[in-house]
Amino acid sequence: MSEPKDADARRAVKPVICYPVETLPAPDMAMYTRARDRLSKVDEVLVPARHARCFSVPRGHFFRITSVEGAQVGDLNLHNAQDLSEQFYSGKTRALHGTHLTTGQRMWSSFPHLRPMATITQDTLGWYGIDPFGGSVHDVIGTRCDPYTHALLSDGGQYHHCCHSNLTRALSDHLGVSRAEAEPLVHDVLNVFMCTGFTRDTGQYFMKASPVRPGDFIELFAEIDLLGNLSACPGGDCSSEHSSDAASCHPLLVEVFKPAPDALAGWTPPAANSYDGTHGP
Repeated sequence: MSEPKDADARRAVKPVICYPVETLPAPDMAMYTRARDRLSKVDEVLVPARHARCFSVPRGHFFRITSVEGAQVGDLNLHNAQDLSEQFYSGKTRALHGTHLTTGQRMWSSFPHLRPMATITQDTLGWYGIDPFGGSVHDVIGTRCDPYTHALLSDGGQYHHCCHSNLTRALSDHLGVSRAEAEPLVHDVLNVFMCTGFTRDTGQYFMKASPVRPGDFIELFAEIDLLGNLSACPGGDCSSEHSSDAASCHPLLVEVFKPAPDALAGWTPPAANSYDGTHGP
């Protein structure tokens, strides 16, 4: 079909931000910074390459995900440790903050709660910004590599170490339930360290080699009691492919830190969303 005469004028219409965030409750970054001055490590979990592990973070604690051996991306799920149905909502987080997250932004939870689960307090890759290809780091675009899409694109190929399966196995083991029971709780992720974007010409989701290096980390503050689940993606640094036994992969380290008792004076966990839930007449 040919273009209408006013095609250029239609394309030239200026965009409108869907969710202006000026009235969004702002995190107290100065408080988090003060609290970071006196931290004691209380736990750590090493996530093996091509596998996932669960970890717990009490509210008011910090947790840090670090690249420890080589360039490696990770897929992160978060649940309310007291109610697993409240989980990270990547779509709404993306709508509020954009396609990629960094310091001062938050991971928001699912309806009907819609509250901050965790706040990013440090990001050693914050310098990366948006590159000439439109790529950036720590995305909330991708859903996670999974065996269903793999089977679809490979004429029925079976692959079990993709992040969805990794997260399913880890949650099953942690909760002591079957994989069939655990799988529905696995959800869209924060792609930690992953560098992604959309192509300018076709609008396709792309990945490229992550800029992460050993010692780089992302650190978050737990606003509520959290159950985390992190997969060390079988794509390694995602420079060529994911869901692959050929990629060079490395473990990821999760550390949990407790601030000094007086460091969070006046802080309270965020309440659940104030919407009354009646949905109108």
